[in-house]
Amino acid sequence: MLSTLMDPQAALQWVSVRIKPYFPATRITGIAVGNEVFTGDDTVLMAYLVQAMVSIHAALVRLGLDQYIQVSTPNSLAVLSESYPPSAGCFRQDLNGIVPELLQFLATTKVPFWINVYPYFAYKNDPDGVSLDYVLFNPNSGMIDPYTNLQYDNMLYAQVDAVIFALGKMGFGGLEVGVSETGWPSKGDPDESGATVENAAIYNRNLLKRQVKNEGTPLRPKRRLEIYVFALFNEDMKPGQTSERNYGLFQPDGTMAYNVGFDTLSTTSNPSASISLDSSGIQVKQRGYMKSFHCSVCSILLYLLAFQLFMTRAVLSNL
Repeated sequence: MLSTLMDPQAALQWVSVRIKPYFPATRITGIAVGNEVFTGDDTVLMAYLVQAMVSIHAALVRLGLDQYIQVSTPNSLAVLSESYPPSAGCFRQDLNGIVPELLQFLATTKVPFWINVYPYFAYKNDPDGVSLDYVLFNPNSGMIDPYTNLQYDNMLYAQVDAVIFALGKMGFGGLEVGVSETGWPSKGDPDESGATVENAAIYNRNLLKRQVKNEGTPLRPKRRLEIYVFALFNEDMKPGQTSERNYGLFQPDGTMAYNVGFDTLSTTSNPSASISLDSSGIQVKQRGYMKSFHCSVCSILLYLLAFQLFMTRAVLSNL
């Protein structure tokens, strides 16, 4: 489909049929073209990506929607060849021919570089060498980047700053960076260290506390880091390891997978973190696209709002 959407007329037709009729009744703020395209080995798909994004953006401009709807693509942390320490962050050399084209598009349209960040994977791969407290945002001694003297008390911020350093080395140090996905599985196979209900609740609860405080990373302390949590529901039919089916805050039937503990938090000291709701229809990121979840239980609404899962995104995934 990406090859088709490279054509401006095809992109205009797609936006006219799939986006325009539902806006502004549906709060659509972004179109994610593909998902982690640069992580795979499909070089043809990589070559199609940016031109498809350009065509979709041009269609939005023509329809007068570009000031409301952004066009971007989520990336895996695997686009980096180095991420430790953060100041060593750099893109893989095999992407040097195409990543600048993407970054130029994002800079021109003033859209963030979105990255999927999962500290869980680092802990799973090396539970003896990686501090669990460090990846869970718990109190810990942290690490100091020897080249910048910046101190990190959690891995997610360190990984995001590695991306920012990598962007700077490409000449795009001013680009905003956002976390399009992060989360922690509540269940896993015997060889999936750390995949427990307790750790999942701690990770998301501590992350929520950071978001309520409008925190930035050590490299950009005054810029709030926008983060989206994956996922709302457990995906009970998803193939792969057990952890892949257990990232959700809720079970497929709507019952709570675990208590994140939102009722123990308060945003009264931070007016900018307050959120209001005028509809019971919540749009959330799930399985690569946005699904509506209508709920009548107030506590569920509070959880969703706290994690900013109210933003609607039109997603072109698995292309």
